[in-house]
Amino acid sequence: MARAAGTTSPVIAHGARRDAARAAAKARRAAAPALPGYSLFGESAHLPDPLHCETLAARSALHDWELSPHRHTRLHQLVFVATGGGQALLEGATLALAPMTLVNVAPGDVHGFSFAPGTSGFVATLAEEMRDEALGHHAAAAETRRLLARSAHLPADEALAAVMRQLCKEFDDRAPHRALVLRGLATTLLGLVARAAASAQPAATVPRSPSRFLQRFETLVDAHYGEHWRVADYALALGVTATHLSRLVRQATGVPASKVIETRLIREARRHLVYTQASVSAVAYSLGFADPAHFSRVFSKAVGMAPREFRARAAA
Repeated sequence: MARAAGTTSPVIAHGARRDAARAAAKARRAAAPALPGYSLFGESAHLPDPLHCETLAARSALHDWELSPHRHTRLHQLVFVATGGGQALLEGATLALAPMTLVNVAPGDVHGFSFAPGTSGFVATLAEEMRDEALGHHAAAAETRRLLARSAHLPADEALAAVMRQLCKEFDDRAPHRALVLRGLATTLLGLVARAAASAQPAATVPRSPSRFLQRFETLVDAHYGEHWRVADYALALGVTATHLSRLVRQATGVPASKVIETRLIREARRHLVYTQASVSAVAYSLGFADPAHFSRVFSKAVGMAPREFRARAAA
């Protein structure tokens, strides 16, 4: 049927409404308050503690010095063996643990431990958000991020051991200016671990599947998650089809490309809800949502609770 003169195609009208909504959301993001500096390490009653440190014995001794294989999706762990030893299981590889050894466990990697009874050392666990804040987002940090993103079995020198001991002491003492001291020690520790990883033989690093192509995809996600690019948009930027992109990402990570994109967006939403006082609506707008109710539905589906409930639990 011919369309009457002067009328607008439904497809064109839909596109215009979509473009208008995106423009409005972009304007709201520009007006939204920037993410402020974080209060760290439990110094505020309104924030969770994004770093934890304990002795190896504190947890492993309760389980006959055996920690079965498991993974942490948003936690980065540094396991330091001072005396004793045992074995570490990292992404299917079994590695011997000797005195003065450090195991860098990247988020998402499967790991388990079998320690000899009486083994001494420490485990430092950093929230992914705290690690990223410590590293910063400048270009010079890219190599440090790359080194820390791969689980590795590394020799620990006395400098690294001393920082680990001091970090855990400060964590336990809760002395004045604790946040400032812990922040500096955690940043120093990450730098020393990255330095050890750079100096180690290639065999020290546990092989992983991410390719240069996957790294390019993840870099694009970091740059455009707030613009709500679809899988097809990323595929176009990478010069492949959406089907091919999804297949490669699933082979490397075990999840589809759409899940990687959503996970990055939700991770940023969690950071805003925990580390800022912005309203849920302001968080939604800052992340590119035209409708706060839509943001709440997406967040609830991904996290299992509404944004306000998540914020309340984090502050508890």
